[in-house]
Amino acid sequence: MASNVTQDIQEQILSTIRKSQELTIDALKTWVETVQSVTQSLPSLPSISLPGADRLPNPHEVVARGYDFAEQFLTSQRKFADEVLEVASPLLPGEESAPKSAAK
Repeated sequence: MASNVTQDIQEQILSTIRKSQELTIDALKTWVETVQSVTQSLPSLPSISLPGADRLPNPHEVVARGYDFAEQFLTSQRKFADEVLEVASPLLPGEESAPKSAAK
């Protein structure tokens, strides 16, 4: 029962986040369209080149690398939490067996 309540709350939170993200994307699209319509009538400016800029990753690569790192971090944290629970299991209510690693 408690896991159902927890799952319902998590689903509500994720649904709210998704709706918020959709609203943000819609607002960003409107903003980009507005800026494009205004800037099309402006004279073009000379482009500025920064030394070494060609060696920088593009924004998509930066985002992908950030999420790859976050995924690895969460995987590591989950493994750590599982190991902590395994070691502490003899002290937890309803856990009467020794940790799996001790049985090996």
